[in-house]
Amino acid sequence: MKVLVIIPSYNEESNIERVVENLINNYNEYDYIIINDGSQDKTLEICKERGYNYIDLPFNLGIGGSVQTGYLYAVSHGYDIAIQMDGDGQHNPEYIKLLIEPIVDGQADLVTGSRFLEGEGFQTSCMRRFGIRILRCVIRFCCGYRATDATSGFRATSKKLTRFYCGQYAQDYPEPEAIVSASLRGFRLRDMPVKMSERDGGLSSISGLWSVHYMLKVSLALLFYRIGTRRIKV
Repeated sequence: MKVLVIIPSYNEESNIERVVENLINNYNEYDYIIINDGSQDKTLEICKERGYNYIDLPFNLGIGGSVQTGYLYAVSHGYDIAIQMDGDGQHNPEYIKLLIEPIVDGQADLVTGSRFLEGEGFQTSCMRRFGIRILRCVIRFCCGYRATDATSGFRATSKKLTRFYCGQYAQDYPEPEAIVSASLRGFRLRDMPVKMSERDGGLSSISGLWSVHYMLKVSLALLFYRIGTRRIKV
C-alpha cells in the first residue's frame, strides 16, 4: 500500500529538519509531504534549501486547513493510507507501522496513536491531561467511542476516510471532532499505544490557561455538532 506522511508545520524552524531527515534516512518506505502553514520563521526557507517535498500555503489556515490540504494531496496522488505526524518532533515514526497495521488488515479506518494506553513517554501537562479526560467523556457521550487520547495529532486514516475528510474537516484543533464525525458515519476507530516526546523547540498552540479555553470551546463544538448530525453508515 502507498503510505503518505503528512507533516503540518507552522513556525517549526527548530524541528522540521530533524523530523524530515529522520524520515528520509530511516523510514524511506513512506512518502511525505510538509504543509507549510504560512510560517513566519525560516520553515519554508529550510524546506527549499534542503529540497524537501512541501506545499506552501500563502497564509495561515490553522491545523485543520493544513491537515486537510495534506488529505487532498493524498487523494489526488492515489495514496492508500495517510499519516498525520506533527512537525515538532513529538511523534516517533517508528510507530507508523503499528498505526497502519489495523488499516492494512481491514480492521480500522482511523487509528490514533495514544500516549495514555501504556502511560509511557511524555504525558503532557496536568492541566491538559485533565482537559483530555473531559473531552474523552464528551466524545463518548456524542458517539459512544472511548477515545483515550482525543487531541493526539499522530493518526492514520484509510483511503475511504481520507476522502471523507477532504470534504469535511474541522478547522480549529480538529482532532476531537474528526473522531466524532468518523464514528457517526460508521467508520471504524481504534487507538494504539505510542510513546511521544516533548517538543525540543518552538511553542505549543495549546498551553497554560489557553488549554482550558480550548477544551471548553471544543466540548461545546462537539455537542452542537452531535445535535446537528445524524448517525449514518458509510
